[in-house]
Amino acid sequence: MTNTAWQAAVDLDRLTQWMDAHGLEDGPITGAVPLAGGTQNVLLRFSRGAREFVLRRPPLHARPEVCATIAREARVLAALAGSKVPHPALFASCVDEQVLGAPFYLMAPVDGFNASARPLPAPHAVDSAMQRRMGFAMVDALLRLGELDPQAVGLGDFGKPQGFLARQVTRWCSQLEQYRTHAGWPGPASLPGVIEVARWLEANRPEPSPTGILHGDFHLANVMFRPDRAELAAVIDWELATVGDPLLDLGWLVATWPDASGQGAGTIRVAPWQGFPTAAELVVYYRDRSQRDLSSIDWYVVLARFKLGILLEGSYARSCAGKASAELGQRHHASALRLLGQARDLIAELA
Repeated sequence: MTNTAWQAAVDLDRLTQWMDAHGLEDGPITGAVPLAGGTQNVLLRFSRGAREFVLRRPPLHARPEVCATIAREARVLAALAGSKVPHPALFASCVDEQVLGAPFYLMAPVDGFNASARPLPAPHAVDSAMQRRMGFAMVDALLRLGELDPQAVGLGDFGKPQGFLARQVTRWCSQLEQYRTHAGWPGPASLPGVIEVARWLEANRPEPSPTGILHGDFHLANVMFRPDRAELAAVIDWELATVGDPLLDLGWLVATWPDASGQGAGTIRVAPWQGFPTAAELVVYYRDRSQRDLSSIDWYVVLARFKLGILLEGSYARSCAGKASAELGQRHHASALRLLGQARDLIAELA
């Protein structure tokens, strides 16, 4: 993000006045620098008084539903305060669009690194035992999240857990159909087997796991590890969080987990990868530490591959209409094909 871009999105004078009203340090805002992120949201790090802050808000001219996700994300971070789930600490949030033109929130900076954004740093890069623990640390975060009672932390009305699994296939098939509005997209036929997978999911849907909080997009690109240890510094990007069946987060982690070369779904790539546990080991680790029934975990993995494949196909559909990068569209289309192929392979193994 350029300086011009963030300056258009964040009026520092207005932000200062708002922080004054909420008792968030004193004096001028200094050292404001934009941070790179996995989405188009604005991330701005700055100092005020004795504290550092990170501001997160939607991009300029964002659709209402995009703005709503920022407010939802702030609500989740507030609910996680005091829990054992590693997350960025929330200072305050604002839904009054008169302040900065969109909802925003302020959180503490995270001292950590993203394992999929660059080669692993030392000591992680040279310690295979540390790499192995990194994988299990991610599962620990899911276990702690799944233990939280949504009602007890103020998220009782956050989602629609009733019928959560029953809605999934219809919801994502509808999403796929909506891509027809993008001129040049070949249609659902561009994803061979997607209808076959949808039918299998409907015919084999298990009884849901006990209701809990889901991250909604849990994978290696959405966590930060501590710089000196194998533990998580924070799980980030809670925009898709909801209340439903937490086993879908585990299925999502398995579906996106890198193969033996370190290549995962989409743009996820980790190097070196040799010490990390396999996806099957992640499932065993979760099973050994949870009271949830994992006998149908393969169904959740198929659902995750189905859902993520459809989401990635959206980038390809937009690129066909000239609304997104052709290179990115082709790359995401290839990932979608791979995910649907993996889903079909797993179904065949289960037959």
